[in-house]
Amino acid sequence: MSALPNPSTPHTSPSAPQGAPHTARLRHFVQQLAALVEQRLPEPDTLAQGATLLRTLVAHDDWLPDAYAQPHPERYQQYLLHADALGRFSVVSFVWGPGQATPIHDHTVWGLIGMLRGAEDSQAYARTPDSRWAPQGAPVRLQPGQVEAVSPNDPAIGDVHRVSNAWEGHTSISIHVYGANIGAVQRSVYLEDGTRKPFISGYSNSTLPNLWDLSKNPAPAA
Repeated sequence: MSALPNPSTPHTSPSAPQGAPHTARLRHFVQQLAALVEQRLPEPDTLAQGATLLRTLVAHDDWLPDAYAQPHPERYQQYLLHADALGRFSVVSFVWGPGQATPIHDHTVWGLIGMLRGAEDSQAYARTPDSRWAPQGAPVRLQPGQVEAVSPNDPAIGDVHRVSNAWEGHTSISIHVYGANIGAVQRSVYLEDGTRKPFISGYSNSTLPNLWDLSKNPAPAA
């Protein structure tokens, strides 16, 4: 996986912020992202410009509704925050309880991951000559405000990794953006011996945050 340049990393507490969420930040992000994908730019440009937008979003930890920040005692949670009506992108909060991690997996579409709260470790994997999967390079630790990318189309970025909560005693939350409705995409989990298991992730929630009631979500101060 590729960590993207980050000009500044704000301090963010692993604990949830107090007060009503400023969901206008997420609404603005979704609008900007929709305008970006509408341009149909080459993937490297979409990733670069999308990373700038996502970095701005995760620079503030005051907008994610509490319902989409809840850990599960047994498994990480994948909450859908927004799905583009044309299936061009989706925005998801990943909530990691202490010690939780994914298996080795792919995405099959471009993706951006921005750290909102806590920290996570991403270990890239590569296929060996005997068709096994082995760690590739050192794990990348994502801290609040930082953004990294995944891509099936750019070997320098990579698409297969394993992610874990870097905090032993706290919940961590990252915000993911994918170039499809990721919960409906057929993907794969891999074992180190090369075994492939297809899966479709779905989502942990059945309701979405209401971003469109402007009377209840005025724009916050920058």
